[in-house]
Amino acid sequence: MPKKKKKIEARLSPIHGNGVFATETIKKGERIVRYKGKLRTHAEVDEEYGDDDEDGHTFLFTLNDDYVVDANVDGNVARWINHSCDPNCESEIEEDAKDRRHKDKVFIHALRTIKPGEELTYNYGITLDEPHTAKLKKLWACKCGSKKCTGTMLQPKR
Repeated sequence: MPKKKKKIEARLSPIHGNGVFATETIKKGERIVRYKGKLRTHAEVDEEYGDDDEDGHTFLFTLNDDYVVDANVDGNVARWINHSCDPNCESEIEEDAKDRRHKDKVFIHALRTIKPGEELTYNYGITLDEPHTAKLKKLWACKCGSKKCTGTMLQPKR
């Protein structure tokens, strides 16, 4: 059986650094790619990256209360999908049927039809416990260019 052709590719993005672009039409609701990387506990991630000066750039995806997918290690093309305030994709966590938290997975799927050449984006949904200071908003600045851009990747406080 021939290998299924990927409908996406990574290349330079006008939003930020690398991005992921459709190479052919992706239909609304279609599962596009799994977000892959090394599975780590929150404590392991804090130990590894906790003292690093944050730069608003991360390949860490919170999977659940126990685990994080670290795409800095063994990551795939999904790590290059940029944030947007008006995204054409969203992330979806598929929980393991037997409640084995380490078996949960993250997939990116299309919110609407995506045309060839269009950049894939999703809302990162970054939430911080601390107050959203001007410094943090600048650190997590959004460069999506959408008319709906909030200027930050940080989610509003509830």
